[in-house]
Amino acid sequence: MIGTLKGIVEYRDDPNLIVDVHGVGYKVLVPTTVLAKLNGIGDEIKLFTHTHVREDLLELYGFTDPSDLRLFEYLIGVSGVGCKTALGIFAVGTRSAIVQAISQGDVSFFTSVPRLGKKNGQKIIIELKNKIGATGDIDLSEGGADQGELITALKAFGFSAMESQEAIQALNGKGETVEEKVRLALKYLGK
Repeated sequence: MIGTLKGIVEYRDDPNLIVDVHGVGYKVLVPTTVLAKLNGIGDEIKLFTHTHVREDLLELYGFTDPSDLRLFEYLIGVSGVGCKTALGIFAVGTRSAIVQAISQGDVSFFTSVPRLGKKNGQKIIIELKNKIGATGDIDLSEGGADQGELITALKAFGFSAMESQEAIQALNGKGETVEEKVRLALKYLGK
């Protein structure tokens, strides 16, 4: 299979890139973090790739960091999580945010991903905590519901899921009610 690609970005149609490698254009799906680093068409790029093969489909998923690729492959190894959903997880947070969500049992992080429900979020945490390394006991109780409400409220104010997660982490447990937490998060995001 194709392990890496190094070439020139010929075309961009988010989340797809066409990378020209010595006259052959490879269509590669990439996370938003890779797209954010690009200046535009003509940039040279090196991608570590995962080749996804099905009966009727052949797709390449690319990452600039091999650790991101390894985490992506862990995620798609979880039953019920496909390649596009795993790519969606990278749209919500960076590799370190994803690893932190897994190690801390933060189900609300995963429920903010489109096409990924609470059960699959819990499944990701349970199946990957040993591979990634959990920092403590994992609590899958409804306590994460406050965080889910908080993310939903911040998204209603126009903030992305990634910005919302960052604001929640910055709270460090401050605020008693969801309303207080929303106020504090908005104050943080307003800086």
